[in-house]
Amino acid sequence: MGGGRMVTRRSALIGGGLGAAAVLAGARPALASVLAPRAGAARAAGAGTTRGAAAAVGDPLWQQAAAKGILYGSSTATWQVQPDPDYAQLFAREAGILFTEDDLLWYRLRPSIDSGLDFSFGDQIIGFAEGNGQRVFGAHLAWDEGFGDGWTEDQLFSLPQQQARDLLFGTIQAEVSRYAGRVDAWSVANEVTDPMTSDPNGLRDNVPWYQTIGPSYVAESFQLAHAQDPAAILVLNEFGFETGQSAAGRRATVLQVIDFLLGQGVPVHALGIQAHLQWRNFARQFNTTAYRNFLASVAARGLIIMITEMDVLDDGLKANPTTRDAGVADVYRRYLDVALDEPAVKVLMTFGLSDRYTWLQEDFPRKDGAERRPLPFDANLQPKPAYDALVQAFANAPSRPASW
Repeated sequence: MGGGRMVTRRSALIGGGLGAAAVLAGARPALASVLAPRAGAARAAGAGTTRGAAAAVGDPLWQQAAAKGILYGSSTATWQVQPDPDYAQLFAREAGILFTEDDLLWYRLRPSIDSGLDFSFGDQIIGFAEGNGQRVFGAHLAWDEGFGDGWTEDQLFSLPQQQARDLLFGTIQAEVSRYAGRVDAWSVANEVTDPMTSDPNGLRDNVPWYQTIGPSYVAESFQLAHAQDPAAILVLNEFGFETGQSAAGRRATVLQVIDFLLGQGVPVHALGIQAHLQWRNFARQFNTTAYRNFLASVAARGLIIMITEMDVLDDGLKANPTTRDAGVADVYRRYLDVALDEPAVKVLMTFGLSDRYTWLQEDFPRKDGAERRPLPFDANLQPKPAYDALVQAFANAPSRPASW
Protein backbone atom coordinates (compact mmCIF):
# COMPACT_ATOMS: atom_id res chain seq x y z
CA MET A 1 0.00 0.00 0.00
CA GLY A 2 1.50 3.34 -1.03
CA GLY A 3 2.10 6.29 1.21
CA GLY A 4 3.54 7.00 4.61
CA ARG A 5 2.71 4.85 7.61
CA MET A 6 3.80 5.28 11.19
CA VAL A 7 3.28 1.59 11.97
CA THR A 8 3.50 -1.40 9.61
CA ARG A 9 1.24 -4.26 10.67
CA ARG A 10 1.00 -5.35 7.02
CA SER A 11 4.03 -7.56 7.61
CA ALA A 12 1.69 -9.78 9.62
CA LEU A 13 -0.08 -10.63 6.37
CA ILE A 14 2.98 -12.48 5.19
CA GLY A 15 3.70 -14.37 8.37
CA GLY A 16 0.03 -15.13 8.98
CA GLY A 17 -0.73 -16.47 5.53
CA LEU A 18 -1.78 -13.21 3.90
CA GLY A 19 -3.96 -13.74 4.26
CA ALA A 20 -26.23 -15.51 16.06
CA ALA A 21 -27.58 -11.99 15.92
CA ALA A 22 -29.53 -10.81 12.91
CA VAL A 23 -29.35 -7.25 11.60
CA LEU A 24 -31.89 -5.27 13.57
CA ALA A 25 -34.90 -3.95 11.71
CA GLY A 26 -34.16 -0.57 10.20
CA ALA A 27 -30.38 -0.88 10.58
CA ARG A 28 -29.67 -1.65 6.94
CA PRO A 29 -30.17 1.29 4.56
CA ALA A 30 -32.33 1.08 1.48
CA LEU A 31 -29.96 0.85 -1.47
CA ALA A 32 -30.00 1.19 -5.22
CA SER A 33 -28.41 -1.30 -7.56
CA VAL A 34 -24.72 -1.73 -6.92
CA LEU A 35 -24.00 -2.14 -10.59
CA ALA A 36 -25.66 0.89 -12.13
CA PRO A 37 -23.31 3.76 -13.03
CA ARG A 38 -23.95 7.06 -11.27
CA ALA A 39 -26.56 9.24 -12.90
CA GLY A 40 -25.15 11.45 -15.61
CA ALA A 41 -21.70 9.83 -15.63
CA ALA A 42 -20.57 8.12 -18.80
CA ARG A 43 -18.42 5.01 -18.71
CA ALA A 44 -14.93 5.48 -20.04
CA ALA A 45 -14.16 4.46 -23.60
CA GLY A 46 -11.89 1.52 -24.43
CA ALA A 47 -8.19 1.87 -23.64
CA GLY A 48 -5.72 2.80 -26.32
CA THR A 49 -3.14 0.51 -27.87
CA THR A 50 -0.07 2.77 -28.07
CA ARG A 51 3.20 1.68 -26.50
CA GLY A 52 2.84 1.72 -22.70
CA ALA A 53 -0.94 1.84 -22.89
CA ALA A 54 -3.30 -1.03 -22.18
CA ALA A 55 -4.57 -3.09 -25.05
CA ALA A 56 -8.35 -3.40 -25.14
CA VAL A 57 -9.17 -7.03 -24.32
CA GLY A 58 -12.81 -7.97 -24.56
CA ASP A 59 -15.46 -6.38 -22.41
CA PRO A 60 -14.25 -4.44 -19.37
CA LEU A 61 -13.86 -6.53 -16.23
CA TRP A 62 -16.56 -4.58 -14.40
CA GLN A 63 -19.01 -5.40 -17.19
CA GLN A 64 -18.16 -9.10 -17.18
CA ALA A 65 -18.65 -9.22 -13.42
CA ALA A 66 -21.90 -7.26 -13.63
CA ALA A 67 -23.39 -9.97 -15.83
CA LYS A 68 -23.39 -12.17 -12.72
CA GLY A 69 -24.48 -9.48 -10.26
CA ILE A 70 -20.95 -8.83 -9.00
CA LEU A 71 -19.29 -5.43 -8.77
CA TYR A 72 -15.61 -5.51 -9.79
CA GLY A 73 -13.13 -2.77 -9.06
CA SER A 74 -9.73 -1.90 -7.70
CA SER A 75 -7.80 0.42 -5.44
CA THR A 76 -5.92 3.42 -6.78
CA ALA A 77 -4.62 6.80 -5.66
CA THR A 78 -4.01 10.27 -7.01
CA TRP A 79 -0.26 9.66 -7.12
CA GLN A 80 -0.93 6.82 -9.57
CA VAL A 81 -3.59 8.10 -11.93
CA GLN A 82 -2.75 11.80 -12.13
CA PRO A 83 0.76 11.56 -13.60
CA ASP A 84 0.00 8.40 -15.60
CA PRO A 85 -2.75 8.91 -18.20
CA ASP A 86 -2.34 5.43 -19.65
CA TYR A 87 -2.97 3.85 -16.26
CA ALA A 88 -5.82 6.26 -15.57
CA GLN A 89 -7.42 5.17 -18.83
CA LEU A 90 -7.02 1.49 -17.97
CA PHE A 91 -8.52 2.05 -14.54
CA ALA A 92 -11.43 4.01 -15.98
CA ARG A 93 -12.15 1.21 -18.43
CA GLU A 94 -11.87 -1.85 -16.18
CA ALA A 95 -13.08 -0.84 -12.70
CA GLY A 96 -16.66 -0.32 -11.60
CA ILE A 97 -15.73 0.73 -8.06
CA LEU A 98 -12.71 2.66 -6.79
CA PHE A 99 -11.10 1.82 -3.45
CA THR A 100 -9.40 4.98 -2.12
CA GLU A 101 -5.99 3.42 -1.54
CA ASP A 102 -4.16 6.35 0.05
CA ASP A 103 -6.03 9.60 -0.34
CA LEU A 104 -8.29 9.29 2.71
CA LEU A 105 -5.63 7.89 5.02
CA TRP A 106 -4.49 10.14 7.83
CA TYR A 107 -1.10 10.89 6.30
CA ARG A 108 -3.09 12.75 3.63
CA LEU A 109 -6.12 13.78 5.65
CA ARG A 110 -4.57 14.84 8.97
CA PRO A 111 -0.78 14.68 8.62
CA SER A 112 -0.03 15.68 12.22
CA ILE A 113 -1.78 16.05 15.54
CA ASP A 114 -1.84 19.83 15.19
CA SER A 115 -2.88 20.02 11.54
CA GLY A 116 -6.33 20.73 10.29
CA LEU A 117 -8.13 18.41 7.90
CA ASP A 118 -6.95 18.39 4.29
CA PHE A 119 -9.59 17.01 1.95
CA SER A 120 -7.84 18.05 -1.25
CA PHE A 121 -6.57 14.56 -2.09
CA GLY A 122 -9.88 12.95 -1.20
CA ASP A 123 -11.75 15.45 -3.34
CA GLN A 124 -9.50 14.67 -6.30
CA ILE A 125 -9.73 10.88 -6.15
CA ILE A 126 -13.49 10.88 -5.57
CA GLY A 127 -13.87 13.36 -8.40
CA PHE A 128 -11.85 11.00 -10.62
CA ALA A 129 -14.20 8.13 -9.77
CA GLU A 130 -17.28 10.25 -10.39
CA GLY A 131 -15.91 11.36 -13.75
CA ASN A 132 -15.63 7.69 -14.71
CA GLY A 133 -19.10 6.74 -13.44
CA GLN A 134 -17.50 4.56 -10.77
CA ARG A 135 -18.71 3.83 -7.27
CA VAL A 136 -16.44 4.62 -4.31
CA PHE A 137 -15.17 2.52 -1.41
CA GLY A 138 -13.71 4.87 1.20
CA ALA A 139 -10.82 3.59 3.31
CA HIS A 140 -10.32 3.68 6.28
CA LEU A 141 -12.18 5.52 9.05
CA ALA A 142 -10.68 3.76 12.11
CA TRP A 143 -7.30 2.05 11.70
CA ASP A 144 -4.05 1.89 13.63
CA GLU A 145 -1.97 2.58 10.50
CA GLY A 146 -1.97 5.13 7.69
CA PHE A 147 -0.27 7.84 9.75
CA GLY A 148 2.54 9.91 8.27
CA ASP A 149 5.81 11.21 9.65
CA GLY A 150 3.96 13.86 11.65
CA TRP A 151 2.75 11.21 14.10
CA THR A 152 4.60 8.99 16.54
CA GLU A 153 3.41 5.80 18.17
CA ASP A 154 4.09 7.19 21.65
CA GLN A 155 2.03 10.25 20.82
CA LEU A 156 -0.97 8.21 19.74
CA PHE A 157 -0.89 5.85 22.71
CA SER A 158 -0.54 8.71 25.21
CA LEU A 159 -3.49 10.81 24.04
CA PRO A 160 -5.92 11.75 26.83
CA GLN A 161 -9.27 10.07 26.29
CA GLN A 162 -11.18 13.21 25.35
CA GLN A 163 -8.51 14.35 22.93
CA ALA A 164 -8.47 10.92 21.31
CA ARG A 165 -12.26 11.00 21.00
CA ASP A 166 -12.16 14.46 19.49
CA LEU A 167 -9.48 13.43 16.99
CA LEU A 168 -11.00 10.15 15.84
CA PHE A 169 -14.68 10.98 15.95
CA GLY A 170 -14.19 14.55 14.78
CA THR A 171 -12.33 13.27 11.73
CA ILE A 172 -14.93 10.58 10.99
CA GLN A 173 -17.80 13.04 11.33
CA ALA A 174 -16.18 15.61 9.04
CA GLU A 175 -15.09 13.02 6.49
CA VAL A 176 -18.34 11.11 6.16
CA SER A 177 -20.50 14.22 6.16
CA ARG A 178 -18.32 15.80 3.46
CA TYR A 179 -18.70 12.80 1.16
CA ALA A 180 -22.24 11.77 2.08
CA GLY A 181 -23.97 10.50 -1.05
CA ARG A 182 -20.64 10.27 -2.91
CA VAL A 183 -18.96 7.38 -1.09
CA ASP A 184 -21.04 4.23 -1.47
CA ALA A 185 -19.29 2.11 1.16
CA TRP A 186 -16.93 2.91 4.02
CA SER A 187 -14.29 0.68 5.56
CA VAL A 188 -15.27 1.86 9.02
CA ALA A 189 -13.06 -0.40 11.14
CA ASN A 190 -9.97 -1.93 9.55
CA GLU A 191 -8.00 -4.77 11.14
CA VAL A 192 -9.60 -4.50 14.59
CA THR A 193 -9.90 -8.24 15.32
CA ASP A 194 -7.18 -10.73 16.27
CA PRO A 195 -7.48 -14.02 18.15
CA MET A 196 -4.03 -13.58 19.70
CA THR A 197 -4.35 -10.03 21.06
CA SER A 198 -8.03 -9.56 21.78
CA ASP A 199 -10.41 -8.74 24.57
CA PRO A 200 -13.22 -11.15 25.57
CA ASN A 201 -15.33 -9.93 22.63
CA GLY A 202 -12.61 -10.51 20.03
CA LEU A 203 -11.53 -6.89 19.51
CA ARG A 204 -7.82 -6.11 19.34
CA ASP A 205 -6.73 -4.41 22.53
CA ASN A 206 -3.23 -3.35 21.44
CA VAL A 207 -4.15 -0.42 19.20
CA PRO A 208 -4.08 3.28 20.15
CA TRP A 209 -7.83 3.93 19.84
CA TYR A 210 -8.64 0.95 22.07
CA GLN A 211 -6.07 2.05 24.64
CA THR A 212 -7.15 5.71 24.70
CA ILE A 213 -10.90 5.60 24.04
CA GLY A 214 -11.77 2.03 24.99
CA PRO A 215 -13.40 -0.87 23.12
CA SER A 216 -16.47 1.22 22.33
CA TYR A 217 -14.51 3.11 19.66
CA VAL A 218 -15.43 0.46 17.07
CA ALA A 219 -19.18 0.58 17.71
CA GLU A 220 -19.12 4.37 18.03
CA SER A 221 -17.31 4.70 14.69
CA PHE A 222 -20.03 2.68 12.94
CA GLN A 223 -22.82 4.60 14.67
CA LEU A 224 -21.29 7.96 13.84
CA ALA A 225 -20.73 7.06 10.18
CA HIS A 226 -24.32 5.82 9.91
CA ALA A 227 -25.65 9.04 11.44
CA GLN A 228 -23.71 11.14 8.92
CA ASP A 229 -24.72 9.08 5.86
CA PRO A 230 -27.52 6.54 6.48
CA ALA A 231 -27.37 5.31 2.86
CA ALA A 232 -23.71 4.23 2.96
CA ILE A 233 -22.70 0.59 3.37
CA LEU A 234 -20.57 0.23 6.51
CA VAL A 235 -17.85 -2.40 6.41
CA LEU A 236 -15.75 -4.29 8.93
CA ASN A 237 -12.56 -5.00 6.94
CA GLU A 238 -10.25 -7.88 7.98
CA PHE A 239 -7.54 -10.23 6.75
CA GLY A 240 -5.96 -13.63 7.26
CA PHE A 241 -8.89 -16.03 6.79
CA GLU A 242 -7.46 -18.22 4.03
CA THR A 243 -4.26 -20.03 4.99
CA GLY A 244 -1.75 -20.22 7.81
CA GLN A 245 -1.92 -21.43 11.39
CA SER A 246 -4.08 -18.52 12.54
CA ALA A 247 -6.71 -18.68 9.76
CA ALA A 248 -9.25 -20.77 11.66
CA GLY A 249 -8.87 -18.58 14.73
CA ARG A 250 -9.27 -15.43 12.69
CA ARG A 251 -12.45 -16.74 11.09
CA ALA A 252 -13.92 -17.61 14.50
CA THR A 253 -12.88 -14.30 16.02
CA VAL A 254 -14.38 -12.12 13.30
CA LEU A 255 -17.70 -14.00 13.61
CA GLN A 256 -17.54 -13.38 17.36
CA VAL A 257 -17.00 -9.66 16.79
CA ILE A 258 -19.81 -9.48 14.24
CA ASP A 259 -22.18 -11.12 16.72
CA PHE A 260 -21.05 -8.77 19.47
CA LEU A 261 -21.60 -5.66 17.34
CA LEU A 262 -24.90 -6.77 15.82
CA GLY A 263 -26.12 -7.76 19.27
CA GLN A 264 -25.63 -4.13 20.32
CA GLY A 265 -27.56 -2.87 17.31
CA VAL A 266 -24.42 -1.52 15.63
CA PRO A 267 -25.03 -0.87 11.89
CA VAL A 268 -22.50 -3.28 10.40
CA HIS A 269 -23.67 -4.05 6.86
CA ALA A 270 -20.76 -5.93 5.31
CA LEU A 271 -17.63 -7.92 6.01
CA GLY A 272 -14.65 -6.91 3.92
CA ILE A 273 -12.23 -9.78 3.29
CA GLN A 274 -8.89 -8.46 2.16
CA ALA A 275 -7.70 -11.69 0.48
CA HIS A 276 -4.01 -10.88 0.35
CA LEU A 277 -3.01 -14.37 -0.76
CA GLN A 278 0.32 -16.08 -1.37
CA TRP A 279 1.29 -18.76 -3.84
CA ARG A 280 3.50 -20.75 -1.47
CA ASN A 281 1.47 -23.62 0.01
CA PHE A 282 -1.87 -22.13 -1.06
CA ALA A 283 -3.04 -25.21 -2.95
CA ARG A 284 -2.15 -27.42 0.01
CA GLN A 285 -3.32 -25.20 2.86
CA PHE A 286 -6.51 -23.62 1.52
CA ASN A 287 -9.34 -25.53 3.20
CA THR A 288 -12.16 -25.02 0.74
CA THR A 289 -14.83 -26.63 2.92
CA ALA A 290 -13.96 -24.52 5.95
CA TYR A 291 -13.86 -21.38 3.84
CA ARG A 292 -17.22 -22.06 2.22
CA ASN A 293 -18.69 -22.63 5.68
CA PHE A 294 -17.19 -19.37 6.90
CA LEU A 295 -18.67 -17.36 4.03
CA ALA A 296 -22.05 -19.02 4.59
CA SER A 297 -21.85 -18.13 8.30
CA VAL A 298 -21.23 -14.48 7.46
CA ALA A 299 -24.12 -14.50 5.00
CA ALA A 300 -26.42 -16.13 7.57
CA ARG A 301 -25.87 -13.09 9.79
CA GLY A 302 -27.36 -10.89 7.10
CA LEU A 303 -24.11 -9.31 5.95
CA ILE A 304 -22.89 -8.61 2.46
CA ILE A 305 -19.40 -9.95 1.72
CA MET A 306 -16.86 -7.86 -0.16
CA ILE A 307 -13.49 -9.14 -1.32
CA THR A 308 -11.68 -5.86 -0.86
CA GLU A 309 -7.91 -6.14 -1.51
CA MET A 310 -7.12 -9.25 -3.53
CA ASP A 311 -3.60 -9.89 -4.79
CA VAL A 312 -1.13 -12.79 -4.75
CA LEU A 313 2.41 -12.77 -3.36
CA ASP A 314 4.65 -14.79 -5.68
CA ASP A 315 7.28 -15.97 -3.19
CA GLY A 316 8.30 -19.57 -3.82
CA LEU A 317 8.03 -19.19 -7.58
CA LYS A 318 11.10 -18.82 -9.79
CA ALA A 319 11.77 -15.40 -11.25
CA ASN A 320 10.75 -16.40 -14.78
CA PRO A 321 7.65 -14.28 -15.53
CA THR A 322 5.82 -17.08 -17.37
CA THR A 323 6.23 -19.42 -14.42
CA ARG A 324 5.21 -16.81 -11.89
CA ASP A 325 2.21 -15.62 -13.86
CA ALA A 326 0.92 -19.17 -14.13
CA GLY A 327 1.33 -19.73 -10.39
CA VAL A 328 -0.35 -16.47 -9.45
CA ALA A 329 -3.26 -17.18 -11.81
CA ASP A 330 -3.68 -20.61 -10.26
CA VAL A 331 -4.22 -19.00 -6.85
CA TYR A 332 -6.76 -16.59 -8.34
CA ARG A 333 -8.65 -19.54 -9.83
CA ARG A 334 -8.60 -21.68 -6.72
CA TYR A 335 -9.69 -18.85 -4.45
CA LEU A 336 -12.37 -17.34 -6.66
CA ASP A 337 -13.88 -20.73 -7.44
CA VAL A 338 -14.79 -20.89 -3.76
CA ALA A 339 -15.41 -17.22 -2.92
CA LEU A 340 -17.65 -16.32 -5.85
CA ASP A 341 -19.74 -19.44 -5.34
CA GLU A 342 -21.25 -17.71 -2.28
CA PRO A 343 -24.14 -15.45 -3.40
CA ALA A 344 -23.50 -13.01 -0.54
CA VAL A 345 -20.19 -12.06 -2.19
CA LYS A 346 -21.32 -8.97 -4.07
CA VAL A 347 -18.04 -7.11 -4.61
CA LEU A 348 -14.55 -8.10 -5.72
CA MET A 349 -11.71 -5.58 -5.70
CA THR A 350 -8.09 -6.26 -6.47
CA PHE A 351 -5.51 -4.19 -4.64
CA GLY A 352 -4.44 -2.42 -7.77
CA LEU A 353 -4.97 -3.29 -11.43
CA SER A 354 -1.41 -3.32 -12.69
CA ASP A 355 1.92 -4.53 -11.33
CA ARG A 356 3.11 -1.01 -12.10
CA TYR A 357 1.53 -0.01 -8.78
CA THR A 358 1.59 -2.74 -6.16
CA TRP A 359 2.29 -2.31 -2.46
CA LEU A 360 4.01 -5.72 -2.47
CA GLN A 361 6.88 -4.36 -4.56
CA GLU A 362 7.25 -1.42 -2.19
CA ASP A 363 6.91 -3.27 1.12
CA PHE A 364 8.08 -6.80 0.27
CA PRO A 365 10.50 -6.79 -2.68
CA ARG A 366 11.72 -10.18 -3.84
CA LYS A 367 15.18 -11.19 -2.69
CA ASP A 368 16.18 -12.03 -6.28
CA GLY A 369 15.33 -8.51 -7.44
CA ALA A 370 12.55 -9.59 -9.81
CA GLU A 371 9.60 -7.24 -9.69
CA ARG A 372 6.38 -8.50 -8.14
CA ARG A 373 3.61 -9.71 -10.47
CA PRO A 374 0.48 -10.02 -8.28
CA LEU A 375 -2.20 -8.32 -10.37
CA PRO A 376 -4.32 -8.78 -13.53
CA PHE A 377 -2.22 -6.45 -15.73
CA ASP A 378 1.55 -6.29 -15.93
CA ALA A 379 3.72 -3.19 -15.53
CA ASN A 380 3.21 -2.43 -19.25
CA LEU A 381 -0.56 -2.55 -18.70
CA GLN A 382 -0.95 -5.76 -20.68
CA PRO A 383 -3.31 -8.52 -19.46
CA LYS A 384 -1.76 -11.54 -17.77
CA PRO A 385 -3.00 -15.03 -16.82
CA ALA A 386 -4.42 -13.49 -13.62
CA TYR A 387 -6.66 -11.39 -15.87
CA ASP A 388 -7.77 -14.57 -17.66
CA ALA A 389 -8.47 -16.17 -14.28
CA LEU A 390 -10.74 -13.26 -13.36
CA VAL A 391 -12.59 -13.53 -16.66
CA GLN A 392 -13.11 -17.25 -16.16
CA ALA A 393 -14.16 -16.78 -12.54
CA PHE A 394 -16.86 -14.30 -13.53
CA ALA A 395 -18.06 -16.60 -16.30
CA ASN A 396 -18.29 -19.55 -13.89
CA ALA A 397 -19.84 -17.67 -10.97
CA PRO A 398 -23.52 -18.25 -10.25
CA SER A 399 -25.74 -15.27 -10.84
CA ARG A 400 -26.94 -13.21 -7.88
CA PRO A 401 -29.25 -10.21 -7.55
CA ALA A 402 -27.51 -7.12 -8.86
CA SER A 403 -27.86 -5.15 -5.64
CA TRP A 404 -26.31 -4.97 -2.23
